[in-house]
Amino acid sequence: MKTPIIAFCLLLIPVSVAATSSLPLEKLNLPPGFSIRVFAEVDNPRQLALSKNGTIYAGSLAAGKVYAILDDDGDYLADRVLTLDSNLTMPSGLTIKGKDLYVGAVNRILRYSDIDSQLAAPPKPEVVLDSLPDKRHHGWKFIDFGPDGYLYIPIGAPCNLCLSDDKRFASMLRINLSHENPAMEIFAQGIRNSVGFDWHPVTHELWFTDNGSDNMGDEIPPCELNHAPDAGLHFGFPFFHGNNFRDTNFGGRRNEKEYRVPALALVPHSAPLGMMFYTGKQFPAKFSNQILIAEHGSWNRSEEAGHTGYRITLAYHKEDGSLKYETFIDGWLVNNKSWGRPAHLLQLPDGSILIADDTANAIYRVAYDGPGTARNPR
Repeated sequence: MKTPIIAFCLLLIPVSVAATSSLPLEKLNLPPGFSIRVFAEVDNPRQLALSKNGTIYAGSLAAGKVYAILDDDGDYLADRVLTLDSNLTMPSGLTIKGKDLYVGAVNRILRYSDIDSQLAAPPKPEVVLDSLPDKRHHGWKFIDFGPDGYLYIPIGAPCNLCLSDDKRFASMLRINLSHENPAMEIFAQGIRNSVGFDWHPVTHELWFTDNGSDNMGDEIPPCELNHAPDAGLHFGFPFFHGNNFRDTNFGGRRNEKEYRVPALALVPHSAPLGMMFYTGKQFPAKFSNQILIAEHGSWNRSEEAGHTGYRITLAYHKEDGSLKYETFIDGWLVNNKSWGRPAHLLQLPDGSILIADDTANAIYRVAYDGPGTARNPR
């Protein structure tokens, strides 16, 4: 089937989409029945969020910008891209609550009030929190509000492998912004660098990805998919890696039973970033309430071992309750060279999904059109 492709100019005013993307989508492999096209071209997109009015918001990392993306005619191809703010420090993460847009920019959380109604003249943000750690190493962060109303904020370790005196590092924080003087609390610890997280649509329990340490070898440690059913759990870092692999420098005589092992060990160095539970009706039943993960891709494996990641994976529960992990979409890595790196996922109201690619500067839309209609089926 045809794959419409588009491109944008990023300006402070609305612009029409006129150009055609040159991205090699023909290299992407999808299961039978699925199709992919470029929804929008945006500089360095990271976390995506959807407002009730249908506006899609995107954060960025190196670009330092926050975008609003509008599909005016409802054809699932973006018509306008607006730059809401710029010159921010790694505004990687953002989320919507009510009518307000919240943006995470290293040590600050910013709020853009009633944002959908002010796209023509975006408001100056209100700083709702400015006391987060300001270290840039793993300082970028995705953010989201949980079922409990708290804002959840992962804080990565300020290093590859270390133990900080500041307990906020290598943790998942949460804060109730509805309080007049909100206090941060540590929800979970021992998390080296979590980026993506989501809550199970039925149990409302937190699941999150975590990136394993670098420079320990091509095949160790694994990256992780973790499950935090309760507050107060410790997931091992820096004392243990993966399924209780004791760290030679920090593990010491610590009791491994005090630390929670991953729900699923992911491919080492695959760099899992965004994740989401798929709750739509468009994809086959196999996807219902299961986890999609954006694997950003490795950078420090040896040439002989080859890269890992650069794909979208599906983690789903089998009938016996165990988790199975398999490729959903790949092809961003060809002959051990990459042309794109998926970073985040967002489900649209029709059940299709968007994928942010911060290297190809694109947001893709993946839809299920029925058996036998996929381009490049595996």
